[in-house]
Amino acid sequence: MSTFSGLGTALSSLIAQRQALEVSGQNIANANTVGYTRQRAAMASLPAATVPSMFSTTDGVGIGTAVTGIERLGDVFLDARLRNETSGASRLAAIATEYDTLEATIGEPSKTGFSVDLKNFWTSWSDVANSPDSASNRAVLLERGKAVADRVATLYQDVATQWDQARTTTAALVTQVNTTATNVADLNTRILAITNAGGSANELMDQRDQLVTSLSSLVGATTRTNDDGSVDVMVAGNALVSGSSANALAIGAGSAASFGDAVSGGQGVSIVWARSGNAAGLEGGRVAGLLTALGPAEDGGVLASAGASLNAMATTIAGQVNAIHRTAATADGTTGADFFAIDATRPAALGLSVAVTDPSGVAVAAPGQGSLDGSVGEQVAALAKATDGPDSRWSAFVVDLGVKSASAASRATVAEAARSTAEAAQLAQTSVDTDEETVNMLAFQRAYEGAARVLTAVDEMLDTLINRTGVVGR
Repeated sequence: MSTFSGLGTALSSLIAQRQALEVSGQNIANANTVGYTRQRAAMASLPAATVPSMFSTTDGVGIGTAVTGIERLGDVFLDARLRNETSGASRLAAIATEYDTLEATIGEPSKTGFSVDLKNFWTSWSDVANSPDSASNRAVLLERGKAVADRVATLYQDVATQWDQARTTTAALVTQVNTTATNVADLNTRILAITNAGGSANELMDQRDQLVTSLSSLVGATTRTNDDGSVDVMVAGNALVSGSSANALAIGAGSAASFGDAVSGGQGVSIVWARSGNAAGLEGGRVAGLLTALGPAEDGGVLASAGASLNAMATTIAGQVNAIHRTAATADGTTGADFFAIDATRPAALGLSVAVTDPSGVAVAAPGQGSLDGSVGEQVAALAKATDGPDSRWSAFVVDLGVKSASAASRATVAEAARSTAEAAQLAQTSVDTDEETVNMLAFQRAYEGAARVLTAVDEMLDTLINRTGVVGR
């Protein structure tokens, strides 16, 4: 080897140690950057130079070191685990949130809930039955009947408002998904260009991974890494992002246009591929959870089922009260009148109203028993304790809602714990440890100083060879 080769060897170490030191500096600079994956300079020793001529010789020593690449110290399996757990946790959290909001809307049990309105309504029937000649009791009964009808309508409208808000949120999230997918496709293009040019695109890969995790939270996305370093983002087995192109999602054209459509058995809200119109078949993510809440009543949609129960409650109240009221006679002997009416052109919960407009129209007497008889009124009041009466059905609805809400909250809590565990495992692998980086910086610094000392030693040797050899005897 040439006498000057030592300079090249020392120089290669200076360059490699400086690059490694810069990587550690980059890690420390991003110690608190969300989504940053720590990096490490990969070094490799350079082999001895090949001897091309017949009479040249070599001592077989290598010619230094070189940085072969900047490695991201992530773990694809931990990333995949986090995305999978995020997908499930986001879906369950969305369902639990809708149940929690619905529980707050129903407001049971409480001192101002619908059950209190029902109780007051039945009590008023007892009061009228006990004092059939009291006009004030009859007036109170009518007002409490209106309170029952108004409360059922208010509850239905509140649930409808929640449904509309969930649908609006779903549409906004679909737009966010499409925007994020486009950004991932753009990053694929930029990463591929930088990689082909021999550069390092690790920071762009970090950004891409964050976007993919966001897509997992929204629509349960998974990834497939290609040989060229780009990633395909898959949703339910179909490509949302394929290399440098992105496919858009949209709200299905046949989706329910209103809450009433979902309650009455129409098709629920669906997510389709914008290009083909085929169902996306989302299985995870927040959007999938919202679709569960927005589903039609016949498929167990959270909100539409509640609306159907309120319609059934209105129908039950009107049907059972009217069935008894028709058999009773008013003070002037009139029979066959309905106490409640339901507008057939509207949902039952919204169409329920008190048909009796005058207190004298309230019938509580058995036909032929005189105007002071209240036996039929007592029968209406007894509906409060009937096993199939409105109170019993309302209680069953509230209990069922509470059980489902508690179950959804429990599953969401467990899923979130699993997601947090997966996130902690990923952070343990990817996060920057400043103590470790400090040690690495010291190691690289010492190696740099050593290489510099080698360079000085070789320089002194060459100085002796060039400037001092053969001086004696001149």
